[in-house]
Amino acid sequence: MTIPLPRQKNLRADTAWVIYQILENGKSSRECLAKVQRRYQGKDNAWIQEMSLGVMRQLPLLQTWLRQLLDKPLKGNKKVLEHLILLGLYQIAFSRVSSHAAVSETVNAASYLGGMQLKGLVNAILRNFERQALATQPVEDPIIASGLPKWFYKRVVAAYPDHYESVVEQTNAQAPIWLRVNTCQVSRETFCEALTQQDIAFSLSEQHPQAVILVKRQDITALPGYEKGWFAVQDGAAQLAAQYLAPQPNDRVLDCCAAPGGKTGHIFEIQPAIGSCLAIDSDAIRLERVKENMTRLQHKPEIKIGDALRPDQWWDGQLFDRILLDAPCSATGVIRRHPDIRWLRKSTDIAALGALQSEIMDVMWSLLKPGGTLLYATCSILPEENHQQVAAFLARTEDAELSSLTETDTTEKPGRQILPGEQQMDGFYYARLIKSSH
Repeated sequence: MTIPLPRQKNLRADTAWVIYQILENGKSSRECLAKVQRRYQGKDNAWIQEMSLGVMRQLPLLQTWLRQLLDKPLKGNKKVLEHLILLGLYQIAFSRVSSHAAVSETVNAASYLGGMQLKGLVNAILRNFERQALATQPVEDPIIASGLPKWFYKRVVAAYPDHYESVVEQTNAQAPIWLRVNTCQVSRETFCEALTQQDIAFSLSEQHPQAVILVKRQDITALPGYEKGWFAVQDGAAQLAAQYLAPQPNDRVLDCCAAPGGKTGHIFEIQPAIGSCLAIDSDAIRLERVKENMTRLQHKPEIKIGDALRPDQWWDGQLFDRILLDAPCSATGVIRRHPDIRWLRKSTDIAALGALQSEIMDVMWSLLKPGGTLLYATCSILPEENHQQVAAFLARTEDAELSSLTETDTTEKPGRQILPGEQQMDGFYYARLIKSSH
């Protein structure tokens, strides 16, 4: 059921609306937060984001508590009050907000959501939660403790039986902010000096020659050189794409499913003498972000809206030397960065995504020159989308050869799987394939 944003702004009512939109209507947190955060500034916006995404991380436990405290589920346009209560429970159990403020302010917010007559119910539930000290009781069920949907938890255990606990732990951890220095505009050394002058703490990564990792979260637009295009925000795992693609001078490159353009920009930075780069994506709104990012970074790819499965709509008939296929996927490797993904994805999505990935790979292969390179990438940690997908492609494609990225990268289990938290990176997968020229 769709409910409008509360007419009058109220921090907790608006945050509950965000949570409702994600969980009941399948909207992304990015979309919902953008609508709400127009009403606020600075610390309030940070609070809304922290609380709404915190509820996403702890949802199974919060819902378990709610079921113990609420006799009958609320229905219709009152359903949003359940999400307000979840927010109240989260504040009491997990946040720095004092219990007194959490209860009184959450009760007050009910009237902004059309729940004036239910303020007593909200108050009673939150008071009972405190009285029963539910937050101090041990959580016996490992799935509830994980904060993950049951289907995903089971897939993680099946895929990584020896270390699934650390995968779950890292999936729930706070992701660091990685920057990629635009070396077409400034050296990493000069950028780091500018950060030091502003007392902004950072660390570097030996495996990522353009990367800077911020120690604390920052307003990115206030960092030195933002307007000049000195850097882009891009996780360390995603920064490996251009390295593994390794474009050469005069190469004709295709970046397929390119939005929001991080990898497109990196291709230009890693090889300024590139011949051409075509960036395509089927999402017109996200493609606008590619254009904005490329303008700020001062790169000039050709940008087209296009369906990867319909090259007749956007391709000029000339084969490519290198193709980066950042395939549509479950995004299970970036849940720590986007906690709402765990509730927006369904178990049934995985087979459908696998079929789509397989189809796109076959189409992209037909656009690649003999001797050319296709880099297959996902931000997933599920084998069905990653090494199983590539192994099946190699088995059915006679002129495809694996170009190893690591010592364990073999035809039986091709590619490199990066798990969340590995060298501070997001979960990601890469496989590099060469089209034989004979």
